[in-house]
Amino acid sequence: MIKLSRISKSFGKNQVLKDITLSVEKGEVVVILGPSGSGKTTLLRCLNYLERPNDGTIAIGDYTVDCKHAGKKDIHQLRQKSAMVFQHYNLFKHKTALENVMEGLVIVQKLPKEEARKRSVEVLEKVGLGAKLDAYPSQLSGGQQQRVGIARALALNPEVILFDEPTSALDPELVGEVLDVIRKIANEGITMIVVTHEMSFAREVSNHVVFMDGGVIVEEGKPNELFGAPKEERTKQFLKRITSDWVYNI
Repeated sequence: MIKLSRISKSFGKNQVLKDITLSVEKGEVVVILGPSGSGKTTLLRCLNYLERPNDGTIAIGDYTVDCKHAGKKDIHQLRQKSAMVFQHYNLFKHKTALENVMEGLVIVQKLPKEEARKRSVEVLEKVGLGAKLDAYPSQLSGGQQQRVGIARALALNPEVILFDEPTSALDPELVGEVLDVIRKIANEGITMIVVTHEMSFAREVSNHVVFMDGGVIVEEGKPNELFGAPKEERTKQFLKRITSDWVYNI
C-alpha cells in the first residue's frame, strides 16, 4: 500500500532522516514514536511532500515517486493520495466549519459546490459536529477545531491520512474527544500514520509501532511486542522515561 525506501532529508548540514525504509499495509494504523528531534514529523511531512526529501522513493498505491527527480506533476499526484491533519489545526479563520471542509473539495478536487457541501456535511456529522456547520473557528474549542481538521482530511477520501501529533496542542480535557474520533476512523479500516506521544492510544489503536531516534528507525513491531518486550536498549530507555507505569516483560 505505502512503501518508503531509503528516504533521506537534510537541512543544511543537519541530516534529519537517514535512509528510512518503511512499509504500511492497506487498512493499517501505524504509530510513530520518538523523542523531539528524532525526525518523526519530518518523515510525515516528506510523505506528503510538505518537505522535499533529498533521496529515496515514495510509493502510495500504484504511484511511485523518485524523490531526487520529482517534478510538480509527481508531487501533485502523490498529494492527491494522502491528507494531513496538523498539530495546530490550520483552519481558515474567516470560514465556517462547513466552508473549511468544502474548500479542498471545490478548489483542489473541482467538485460542484452542492456535491462538496453534501460530502462535507456527512463527514462533519461523522466527527460529531453536525450542529456546528456554521460556526467559525473562534467559536469552537480546540478539540472541535481539530475535529474539523479531521473532517477536512476525511472528505478528500485519501488512500492514507497522516496525523502530526493531533492532540499535542490541546488542553488535557479535550484530548479524549479527538482520540475517540481517530479510534472511530481506525475501526473503519482507513489507513493511517500517526505521530503521537499518547502511549495508551498507541497501544490500543495501532497495528504497527515505529520508534525513531536520531533520524533512523531504531525498532518497529506490533504494539504488544514493542511495548511489552522491546529489543533495543534505546527503546527501553524512551518508554521508561515517558511512561511511569511501563514495565516490559523479561
